[in-house]
Amino acid sequence: MGADTERGPEAGRRGELDVLRALVVLGLVFFHTALVFSPDDDFYVKNERTTDAVTVLAGFGVVWAMPMLFLVAGLGARHSIRRRGPAGFARERLLRLGVPLVFATAVLCPLPQWLRLRAAGPGYDEPYGRFWARFLSVRPDLADFPFVLEGDHFETGHLWFVVLLLAFCLLLTPVAARLAAGAGRVAPALWSRPALLLLPALPLAAVNALLGMEEGFAGWNRWAYLLFFVHGFALADDGRVREATRRAAVPVGVLGVVLFAGTAPGFVAGDDPFTAWTPSALVTRALFGAAGWCWVIAILGLLDRPRRPRGRSVRGVRGGILPYLAVAALPLYVLHQPVVVAFAYGVVGWSAPMAVKYAVIVAASLTAVLALYEYGVRRWAVTRFLFGMRPDPRTPPSAPAR
Repeated sequence: MGADTERGPEAGRRGELDVLRALVVLGLVFFHTALVFSPDDDFYVKNERTTDAVTVLAGFGVVWAMPMLFLVAGLGARHSIRRRGPAGFARERLLRLGVPLVFATAVLCPLPQWLRLRAAGPGYDEPYGRFWARFLSVRPDLADFPFVLEGDHFETGHLWFVVLLLAFCLLLTPVAARLAAGAGRVAPALWSRPALLLLPALPLAAVNALLGMEEGFAGWNRWAYLLFFVHGFALADDGRVREATRRAAVPVGVLGVVLFAGTAPGFVAGDDPFTAWTPSALVTRALFGAAGWCWVIAILGLLDRPRRPRGRSVRGVRGGILPYLAVAALPLYVLHQPVVVAFAYGVVGWSAPMAVKYAVIVAASLTAVLALYEYGVRRWAVTRFLFGMRPDPRTPPSAPAR
């Protein structure tokens, strides 16, 4: 029996998951740069030469990375609702997610689309300002909920994550109390029988198989992400569940690798695994959904370690690069894709090996994204607000005039 169990069902906020979230966001720079060289993805800018190796390597990240972001977001929602109540939580999420969503959609998302058109052929010479106005020409479209606007050139691009997360938070608000109460009743069974942690793999497999996988949402069905979010809210903050997850991490991880390997024939040689209704495609999607859950559970358990005794101080806990990145996760996510596309647009025309181009795009994008965050977002109250950050706690309130 671990210390978390002895402290009761509610565990403290898990800093290692905040850091993991930031590292996943930075990993998206590597992932989206790889799509420039992938033959299968309709990325904004494409290199003339591509390689199938990108598709294989990307699959190892796709199966767990975005699901983990939604699960960690669900855990954060549990803490926020506990502090603010449902109504306060909804207002806070509208502010912290809605404002950057509107701002970045209008200011950042048009650039990749404009560069896509320029990269498609030398005959396109429309000024950016004129395209920007056409990009923002939208009309309602409720059929693609929660993406309720459409246009000839409009898109939310990589901000689909923010759209879904905001929608999930608002859907959660009226049922949060009942969901938390139900989770409290389930937790003892999970603690005594860790194998029950595998049960959520079944609905995830069903959603992916029956509703289809969506390439635009990192290979998962959008509603599968809702299940990860809800499970993060309901279970990941309970000490008994954390203890069970630690105990199950290794065998569940092995199972996840086996299930993921089982998807290889369907992705490599079968019918379209994203939308086809053949038995092979259905099985491939189901295995992918189940594998994703196993990978997330294994990572959660392997990362979770009992805390140090309170009497022992750890130098540098409040400083260093990892806490810095943990706070920066949302702004870095919002910034990264337009920066990657811009550098890729300038690099793909070089006469250089693909590996060199890839390394240059990644290095330049990481440098630019971190510099934009540090000097363009973090230090200014207005930009902190526009990118969903809270006011800088180090900034003292204005002193009265003398």
